[in-house]
Amino acid sequence: MTRTLKFTFIATLGLGLAACSQTPVEPEAVTAGAWTVDSAASELSYVSIKAGEIAEVNTFETVTGTVSADGAAAIEIDLSSVSTGVDIRDERMREVFFVVADNPTANVTATIDPAAFEALGVGESTSTTLDGTLSLKGVEAPFQAEVTVTRAGADRVLAVSDAPVIVEAGRFELVEGLAQLQELAGLPSITPVVPVTFALTFER
Repeated sequence: MTRTLKFTFIATLGLGLAACSQTPVEPEAVTAGAWTVDSAASELSYVSIKAGEIAEVNTFETVTGTVSADGAAAIEIDLSSVSTGVDIRDERMREVFFVVADNPTANVTATIDPAAFEALGVGESTSTTLDGTLSLKGVEAPFQAEVTVTRAGADRVLAVSDAPVIVEAGRFELVEGLAQLQELAGLPSITPVVPVTFALTFER
């Protein structure tokens, strides 16, 4: 072996051994830095019930928001992104029920205890109770959600509802709009209470 090749081989071997001996770098704590909702990887759904027995799953396709390092969470739901699977129904939801021209978004705010997630490692999960406020069409109401938080990666966290959050139309002054929808659709009834579920992905 020539001197040059021998030197190259030894240097390469030394670098390889050094790399193998390094201690793996631990990811930053969950509480380091702000997190942003990955809208494309998130889902917010609710189930509507008409005529007392027909259940339909509806979604909002655009959800955005952030969680700051100190635990302040702000989530924004684009009401015009409602998707029921039927074009005319989507239009009625936007124009009659939500009146998106005047109320383009619904907003969720909450304060999260950062200490509860400080040491969460990649692949680990923890459950928590989230107390928040939902603002819809100028009306605010508190809600509570049971949530499982999983650290899917060093810079990726998944928050999934353990049980549906129940939203009542009467608490947000939506009964009149619901009655209009019922009349337009020619239905005997639309249940004024809906269960809401979510799976939100956050990244930083």
